[in-house]
Amino acid sequence: MWQRIQILYLGIATILTGALFFCNMAVIIGPDGAEETIGYHEKLPFLLLTIMAFTAHVAALASTRVRFLQMRVCIIAALLLAGFQIWLAVDFFAHKDEMVFSFTMTFPIAAAILDVMASRNIMLDEMMVLAHNRISKSKKKKSVTRK
Repeated sequence: MWQRIQILYLGIATILTGALFFCNMAVIIGPDGAEETIGYHEKLPFLLLTIMAFTAHVAALASTRVRFLQMRVCIIAALLLAGFQIWLAVDFFAHKDEMVFSFTMTFPIAAAILDVMASRNIMLDEMMVLAHNRISKSKKKKSVTRK
């Protein structure tokens, strides 16, 4: 299963997306020094986006035999994660004075980049297989006609 680089890209993207279930998004420091953490799972839109992206990654990892489906699911996951990252950026700029944000806010864009790289490699791999099949079919036809 781990023979191709795109599976590694998808695996890392799945781990990054799955980590969002357990990580904190930001910390609010009160005037008395008390800290309150906010996780991605506490805001319903962030939780739904994380669930959808994680499910898309698992589906892409499970569909290694159907490369065109895997490529399309990777692109959908990348678009979903790009939208998630934009939403996080808007939230960051709206609340940057009162919250201290975690570095995990960059996980969606990193996973989206890995998804695009995986999709590109899946497409190249499928094109190489199709070209190899066409060449082998044409060689078989030539050898049959020569005999």
